[in-house]
Amino acid sequence: KGEKGSPVVYWNFVESVKGDVVRKVPYARYYTVFNASQCEGIETPKPKDAREFTAIASAETIVNNWKDKPELKTGASAYYRPGDDSITLPGKESFKGDAEYYSTLFHEYGHSTGHSTRLNRDTLKDLCPFGSTNYSKEELIAEMTAAFLCGIAGIANNTVDNSAAYIQSWLKRLKADPSLIIQAAGKAQKAADYILGKSYENKESEAIAA
Repeated sequence: KGEKGSPVVYWNFVESVKGDVVRKVPYARYYTVFNASQCEGIETPKPKDAREFTAIASAETIVNNWKDKPELKTGASAYYRPGDDSITLPGKESFKGDAEYYSTLFHEYGHSTGHSTRLNRDTLKDLCPFGSTNYSKEELIAEMTAAFLCGIAGIANNTVDNSAAYIQSWLKRLKADPSLIIQAAGKAQKAADYILGKSYENKESEAIAA
């Protein structure tokens, strides 16, 4: 008695069918929620023991050697924010395995190479909604960058298993434009080289000279 709750709003879409017309209609529900510590007569679940994280030396070498890397923050999910050039990841112990932490970090590293101060990639600058062509291209570049870096580090790339929605989006784009995979691979190689400190400009100059 006397405790104050916090408001939350759940929203989603429902399908409305009228004759042969199907429309998606938004709806919202409002709830007042209380922290378990405010309640009586309930048992709160005990927290699970955190998994112990063990650094992988080869992956740490890639991380530590990149001098131009974005700021790394801890949060509830994994994402790259171009606005302040920062990466947010869950705590290392929350990943199922050590390799999964690094493959997720490398995926976000891939995104960050597109920043205007680095490779200035159009697919990151003009990032469009989920499922769009640019979104699919950028995700494919980031995933392939992670695959390249994981290969160099000698660890498994575990992010693909968690990217089913992305993969479906890629497949649609690949069917429409088979050259997409080649373009993405080239940009991912540039991204990986940038992270590893290799000069892509020098490589292109050498290729032209040859």
